[in-house]
Amino acid sequence: MSIFKSLVIKEALHIVRDRRTMVITLLMPVVLLLLFGFAISTEVNDVRIVAVVDRHNDLTRNILERLQVNEYFTFQGLTTAGEVEGLLRSGHTDAALLLRTDDGVLKSQIIIDASNTTSAQAATAYIQGVINNASSVSPVLTSTLYNPQMKSAYNFVPGILGMIFILICAIMTSVSIVREKETGTMNLLLVSPIRGSTIILGKLVPYFILSCAILAIMLLISYGVLGMPVSANIVNVILISLLYIILSLSIGLFVSTLADTQLTALIVSAVMFMLPVIMLSGMIFPIENMPRLLQYVSCIIPARWYIEAMRKLMVQQLGIDFIIQETVILISMTALLLLFSIRKFNSVK
Repeated sequence: MSIFKSLVIKEALHIVRDRRTMVITLLMPVVLLLLFGFAISTEVNDVRIVAVVDRHNDLTRNILERLQVNEYFTFQGLTTAGEVEGLLRSGHTDAALLLRTDDGVLKSQIIIDASNTTSAQAATAYIQGVINNASSVSPVLTSTLYNPQMKSAYNFVPGILGMIFILICAIMTSVSIVREKETGTMNLLLVSPIRGSTIILGKLVPYFILSCAILAIMLLISYGVLGMPVSANIVNVILISLLYIILSLSIGLFVSTLADTQLTALIVSAVMFMLPVIMLSGMIFPIENMPRLLQYVSCIIPARWYIEAMRKLMVQQLGIDFIIQETVILISMTALLLLFSIRKFNSVK
């Protein structure tokens, strides 16, 4: 036990003394979470819009008034049909609403700048909602579950947590172990009477403790700053996150068995894990919209299952019974990676 404790203390001192790494490790998760939570947003605000009205009546006035008071629009006033194309081409407006009364029936047309498809789709939906609410026809009733304010932070927080622990646990751990190989200290440990599993655990425990501290900071920001809903499921959130942290440490250990230099470890980690986490985990792009082949490939991305579980726990406020599949998959991946990595490490010893 004293040998194991000495290994843990040795690795902890390496982490603490490397101030640049410590600053990056603690500051980067906070910056990423706040950046995605506030600065990077899928919400569309301040849509600049002009209107073309051939004949004013109570209905057209009602629509124009709703556009003026709606916080999602910046109403730029009335214009003529001939000026609409020029305003859109010059970038002076984002959308134009044409209102024409034909035989007492109001007809509407929306012309919008679709160079940014995401903004265009959202703005079109906003304008249609204003028209439907202002018209005499009963609008379709819509009920928004789990995220009634449509906050983009609800979508990004689980994904950022999945990416952060890959960064901290996998990349940092793999680089740390490979650094021991480069300096030759790993060879000294390997020829010592210390068991390989003891060496591995001694290297991983400090990063596990550091990751737990980062998890606490991330949850405080998520619930206290970004306004994620708090419920009794926070215990399940912590448990599934601890499992994912162990899995990420296993990934770092796996990379360390493949790489011989720190540069190689960084490249392997970035190519094999960072890009797939961003592109194929569902963090930003819905998996259901991907080609079938990529959907199958995403099944081997650990972050996919963690993000799905966290969305069910943090956003949908569901119980542990609803994430059994994700939990079993994460446990299986962790067991396989640990088994393979420790065996390969012991074979070297």
